[in-house]
Amino acid sequence: MATDKELSDFLEHVERRAFKQAVYAVRKDEAAFDVVQDAMIKLAEKYGDKPAAELPMLFQRILQTTILDYFRREKVRNTWVSLFSGMGTRAEGNDDFDILETHEAEEGSSAAESASDQVERAQTLAVIEAEVQKLPARQREAFLMRYWQDMDVAETAEAMGCSEGSVKTHCSRATHTLAESLKAKGLTL
Repeated sequence: MATDKELSDFLEHVERRAFKQAVYAVRKDEAAFDVVQDAMIKLAEKYGDKPAAELPMLFQRILQTTILDYFRREKVRNTWVSLFSGMGTRAEGNDDFDILETHEAEEGSSAAESASDQVERAQTLAVIEAEVQKLPARQREAFLMRYWQDMDVAETAEAMGCSEGSVKTHCSRATHTLAESLKAKGLTL
């Protein structure tokens, strides 16, 4: 059973990483903050009595579910908004009205990007993902834990079952290999 102190320490430790993960998924800082806060509350209310060792796995699952819930709510909300906006324009007799012409995308959101920027970004990400998959298993594992999941060296070493020096070596080799292979493909980040 996790004590209140262990639960509090865990949540404090995981907060920044969870926020980054949520921002990447929902692409809005305010929504990401709400998602992380909801996930933390759910963990504390429903699973606070579980052993401290189980908290990371439980929290990760709760966070992913909360992100999915956010997208479900947004889909329903957007459906209702489009239905109601369509009703208002028909009553006014304006058949030429197009919601896409009047709706301005939020600056910094993926909707505000031009189609060519979105395609270019998707292609770049596909190339990067393909190159990451070509890395040796241990290098890929260390690279993803350190730079994707934002784990520190000690956490990564513990998760991989190796020394901190090995983690640093694997990460260094992975970043050099990726830099060279991406440069060869004409990508500079």
